[in-house]
Amino acid sequence: MKNKEKNYTQLHILTPFVVLALCLGIFMIAMIKPADKLKVYLNLAFMDDLKTVPDSANSGLVIRDNEIVTEHDGETSETGEFIRPVFGEMYAIIKCDVFGVDVPVYWGSSSELFEKGACQASGSVLIGDSGNSVISAHEDTYFADLKSLEEGDIITVNTNYGEFIYRVKELIAFEKTNTKYISASEETKLTLYTCQKDVLGTSDMRIGVICELTEKKFYTAAGEGSN
Repeated sequence: MKNKEKNYTQLHILTPFVVLALCLGIFMIAMIKPADKLKVYLNLAFMDDLKTVPDSANSGLVIRDNEIVTEHDGETSETGEFIRPVFGEMYAIIKCDVFGVDVPVYWGSSSELFEKGACQASGSVLIGDSGNSVISAHEDTYFADLKSLEEGDIITVNTNYGEFIYRVKELIAFEKTNTKYISASEETKLTLYTCQKDVLGTSDMRIGVICELTEKKFYTAAGEGSN
């Protein structure tokens, strides 16, 4: 009987410590995702080495949310005027049947912008221009379905100066330190990429697509594609 009472006493004493340990364990597991998410944003931002804002995180950042027209019914032309956005400005929308949502595109990259949409490296060329337009987003958000794209899929990008049609040409995978696919290029193309999913944490691998430009539709009036 005394042994039973002794065991019960020990159990009552140990129970709060066991519960506390379990709670701490659950809390630490819950914090892994936000920490990994922040690392992903920083790792994705490595490709944007030509920023037009101070180096300190989000210093002086002003986010400008434009309403981009995705169903334009006015006159268009194969040639036209590009409108260069400022850092933090939404200037395009990516549409594709594979994606479940229309993806907003912001000029430049920061953790705040990655929360709001896909980010285009400010060192890459504007959508529709000659060269490599590089756009990235976090895998769990706006590019969640990027891995489902296949060669031949059509991607439409609406900007505030025109609509541009791309066709998926190549599926790519590369390490985060490899700049082969995100560097400047004489070839006119659109490069979309995101982090490869890793259930254990942040992945060092990136997956994406390279798309070729097949059609240009500049709006006759500059800025006609935004409200």
